[in-house]
This record gives sequence, C-alpha cells and structure tokens, in this order.
Amino acid sequence: MDVNGKPYRTIWLKSDNPEIVQVIDQRFLPHQFVIEDLVTLEDVCDAIASMHVRGAGVIGASGAYGMYIASLEAKRNNISDIQSFLINASEKLKATRPTAVNLSWAVNRQLEAIIPLKDDIEAIITKTLQIANTVADEDVDFCQNIGKHGVRLIEEISQRKQGETVNILTHCNAGWLGCVDNGTATSPIYEAHRRGIKVHVWVDETRPRNQGSTLTAWELGQQGINHTIIPDNAGGHLMQHGLVDIVIVGSDRTTYTGDVANKIGTYLKAVAAKDNNVPFYVALTYSAFDWNISDGVKQIPIEQRDATEVKYIKGLHEGKIKEVLIAPENSPAANYGFDVTPARLITGLITERGICQASKEGIFSLYPEKIN
Repeated sequence: MDVNGKPYRTIWLKSDNPEIVQVIDQRFLPHQFVIEDLVTLEDVCDAIASMHVRGAGVIGASGAYGMYIASLEAKRNNISDIQSFLINASEKLKATRPTAVNLSWAVNRQLEAIIPLKDDIEAIITKTLQIANTVADEDVDFCQNIGKHGVRLIEEISQRKQGETVNILTHCNAGWLGCVDNGTATSPIYEAHRRGIKVHVWVDETRPRNQGSTLTAWELGQQGINHTIIPDNAGGHLMQHGLVDIVIVGSDRTTYTGDVANKIGTYLKAVAAKDNNVPFYVALTYSAFDWNISDGVKQIPIEQRDATEVKYIKGLHEGKIKEVLIAPENSPAANYGFDVTPARLITGLITERGICQASKEGIFSLYPEKIN
C-alpha cells in the first residue's frame, strides 16, 4: 500500500544489504514513519514481543525472516551444532507472542525445511531466505484474494442501499500494517474503494494500545478512504441506530470449528452485532487456522501483557511522542491481549479461498485437505 504516495510492504530485505531485514516500526505511527533494521535474532524477537510489528500476517512473516536471521547468526558465530542453535532460535521466536498461530506456523515451516539439511549452513541460509520470501509473498496474494471475495458483501449492501455509503465497523488493525500488504479485514474495503463503491469505516480506537486510532485510521487516510474514529464502547450504540451495515474484523487464531481469537473487545462487538442483526464477518488467511483446537474459549492461550499498557497512554505533545500516566499509580491493572468470539456469533469467514460459515463443515468445505 502507499505511504505518502510511495508503495511499501510492512517487512522486506534492505536493498543494499540482504542480510538486514527492514520493518515499519509501528510504535511511532501515526506521528512518525520509522523504518527499523533487524540484524540479529534478538532484534527480531524484541520487534515481535514489543510490538514494533503486530498483526497475524506480519508476525508470521517476521518469524520466518527471524529464522533466516538466525541462520546468518549461526554462520557469523561459527556455531558447531547448527541444528540445536536453530531449534533454540525457533523456541525463542514462538515464545514472543503465544496467541498468534501464524508465528508458530511460519517458524515450524522453516524448521521442517531445515532439519533435512543437517549442518550445511549455506544450504540452510538459502532455504530459510527462500521460505521467508515465500511466506511474505503468499500473505500478499492471499490478502488480495480475501479482498476479491469479501468485496461481494460490500457490493450487495451498496446495491440494497441504491449506491448510498456502506458503513463498515472494524476493530483493532487487520489492515496492511497487520499483514505484509493489503490486510485481511481491510482488503475488501480497499477493493470496494478501487471499484468506486462509496464506503465509510467506523474505526474502533482499540484500547489499550489504540491500534485502531493510531494504525487503521492512519492507513485508511493514506489510501483516501472516508473514516471516523470512535471509542471502543460506541459500536453498540451505532448498531442500535442503524449506522453500521457490516462488521469485518481479523483473526489471530481460529479453530477448525470456527471460534475466533482476536484483539480484546472483538467478542463484545460480535454480541452487539448479533443483538442488532448486523452481519459480523472475520477475514483471515489459512495460516491463522489452528487445526488442532476445537474449543477456542477453553483451549486458545490468551496472552496477558504488561499493566503499563493499560495505565499509560502514548501520544504527541509539543512535537514529541510521550507516555502519560492516566490511572492511579498504585492501582493494579489487567491486560488481556485477546478474547475469543464463539462461532455461533459469526456470520461467516472471509478467506483466500472464498467465504464460508464459521463451522467445522464450512471450513472443511474450503480446506478439504485438512480433513483427517
């Protein structure tokens, strides 16, 4: 997508040094556009854990490139037991964000390719780079396909409204910043905009890290899409008054039965949508499916993050980005990163292969090769 008219992905190899991975450091958005160099495995782990990069798609790609960086590190440091070093690197990467299944999927994909190569470090470097590039390119292609399938839903609403603006509600950032390009939840929106369909996006601020107001609003603005930032607790009110035509969110992990783990607060939007007969869709690529879990509420691990994210807020003050304490200093705070929306509240899933019901039968109709 475009930043000030120039196309970017969220992660790429540095043009003059392919041993350096570059990412958009999302901590500084929307006030500063900062590109960060990732040179070591520690750099990649910190970027994922501290949310320099965040969002299922780009987390997966970062994990894949992290294994490439680890293989370069093994060569630089003349590691004798390369397999053990890389297995340890994979565990460090997977531990950074336990809820997002894309991360473990991408890292495990690298491991499966590395093991047959034993200690041939040059072959390992070549293979891990190839796979990392493939993971990134696949994410771009899959997100484009999500847009092509999902735009039908927006087109149908537009036709019913006789060309009037379609109002779409989002939560968190499942845009191109959360993927390698295009995004999941935003991809149908971008496709509708390209086709000349009038759209307006209600952007949840998405406390506590405000990924909606800082990231989604910024990228929609960069693409020239009409949008309005709202407090997280305003969505139900808007639905009650007919101001939301459809809700589209992303997914960090989806069970093969259709339960969806996404940014905390997603579940409440689904409940409000159900009560007001507003269609609620989840957009995701196949790498966000967990084919081993059937009960999302009981089985998906929910990341608990530092309380400071709740008690402090970051913003621009006198030209500088600062953090401000907004709660009593000694009050404890709970910071659950995700919640789980049960399949019964979800109208459908928008994937790179098409749209299906949020059910075992619906999902396996698109992914028959996953049937045991």
